[in-house]
Amino acid sequence: MTTRTWEGLTLPAAGTYNLDKAHTRIGFVVKHMMVAKVRGGFGEFDGSVTIADNPLESSAALTIKTESITTGAPDRDGHLRSDDFLSVEKFPEITFQSTRVISHSGDEFTVAGNLTIRDITKEVELTVEYGGAGNNPWGQAVWGFSITTEFDREEFGLTWNQTLETGGVLVGKKVKVEIEGEANPA
Repeated sequence: MTTRTWEGLTLPAAGTYNLDKAHTRIGFVVKHMMVAKVRGGFGEFDGSVTIADNPLESSAALTIKTESITTGAPDRDGHLRSDDFLSVEKFPEITFQSTRVISHSGDEFTVAGNLTIRDITKEVELTVEYGGAGNNPWGQAVWGFSITTEFDREEFGLTWNQTLETGGVLVGKKVKVEIEGEANPA
């Protein structure tokens, strides 16, 4: 892999990189019954990162197939695919398009972009931790990253809920997104 040094980081050369689906996980966490967390993920997605000559001018795009949601519980997954939540037949994709790099400190970058769920678009901020770059044992260039963000699902039309007789609600409003991954030259 061709790399360069920028502000103490060893970065990949400028260019476009695709997410390596075999080494990327798009996950989420939501509170359940106010006492526990449910974790899930999406298995089908496409994404790319274009690293600019000036890394602070880089951009990223991600498209997730909503039908690929899984939490390990088939009944819950079916409910999440229904009109109560993702309405996968009407809204088959979730998309993210970065708009700017807000800041960085060391290997951590704050990236703003437009997240679209159920045809509702809102700006969100991602915390991106750059993991490093190198070549895998087969000589293919690879670089890694970890991304987190949190948003209020109700702002995207995901408002279904059920009040608990003990107080509180069945499904928390906040969704925490956790992405771990690798990218390779396009």
